[in-house]
Amino acid sequence: MPVHEIRIDPALPLRDEPGTGHNRWHPDIPPVVRCAPGDEVVMETRDAFDGQMGQDATLKTVEAPDLDVVHPLTGPVHVDGAQPGDLLEIEILEIAPDTYGYTVQVPGFGFLRDVFPEPFIVRWHLADGWATSDDLPGVRVPAAPFMGTIGLSPGHAALSRITAREQAALERGGFVLPPSPDGAVPATVGRTGLRTIPPREQAGNVDIKQLGAGTRLYIPVDTPGALFSAGDAHFAQGDSEACGTAIEMRATLRVRFALHPGEAAAKGIRGPRFARSDYWVAPSYAAPRRFYATTGMSVSRDGEVVAEDATLAARNALLEMISHLGERGWSAQQAYAICSVAVDLKVSQLVDVPSFLVSAFLPEDIFTD
Repeated sequence: MPVHEIRIDPALPLRDEPGTGHNRWHPDIPPVVRCAPGDEVVMETRDAFDGQMGQDATLKTVEAPDLDVVHPLTGPVHVDGAQPGDLLEIEILEIAPDTYGYTVQVPGFGFLRDVFPEPFIVRWHLADGWATSDDLPGVRVPAAPFMGTIGLSPGHAALSRITAREQAALERGGFVLPPSPDGAVPATVGRTGLRTIPPREQAGNVDIKQLGAGTRLYIPVDTPGALFSAGDAHFAQGDSEACGTAIEMRATLRVRFALHPGEAAAKGIRGPRFARSDYWVAPSYAAPRRFYATTGMSVSRDGEVVAEDATLAARNALLEMISHLGERGWSAQQAYAICSVAVDLKVSQLVDVPSFLVSAFLPEDIFTD
């Protein structure tokens, strides 16, 4: 089968190599390559902040990054024959990591942004299947690379619908980044293109750590050619990516496409699905042999039950885990970073009303001491 390639110059930001990708979702962005179902495509990808958080980045950089350039995606790839209503199967064949990664806490962003208003950075060395850092001595995180952002373009009707619903959420006081021409690549879609921050029906910034090599991702097609893109690679991540970033990196992605004509429409598939036939990571890390867990209920700090609030329960579980790591000698910001890259938040129960319960699982084997 043919193999198509999209190569980048890693020294250049996307704006200096606009022919390789985009940082907005829009059906009018022209494809970089075209392929047939069954073809393989190799795509080199930039990191989530488009080079701003390199090895020389300072806390000043982290404090005020240019969020208009997040996330630079490689693509689109036009899949011949794909039409709205089809289901595109993306077989993830390989994700080859870079040698440098980072985890940052950007003020105003992240699940606990009100608790952590100061910038913080962890610089990771990626080698031999592990991430290590002088900023978190004694921590060693196993490789489980995946693409944080991977998906298809919405069609024109979906673009209008999504823009309207996100604008309504913004007007209700929600945290939304609306369309903006600032930093947009290509500039021609800046005023109407969707920002890449949230996941949507055609996937996007899903941050599903099980989407590593060997997984098959299924996405409903909404525009001719499907228009597949990817970027925002992660070396490893805890379920929830709590501080807003995982172990971020550049990477090389290799995928193969299969097309299922009319299947999304026939089955009423409205969002991404995924499957695999073997462990996504070594079982000892998928379900750690040794762990320490904290819990959180949907009860406020002053003792008020907020009925059936999974967000509050997750927040409380995470705060308890940060407290536990503090008892073990880590600073609050170090603990928050460890949670983001290695701690899994699991919904333990949703039925024992009025209080939901979430558990936070810390794998003990990430500690070398």
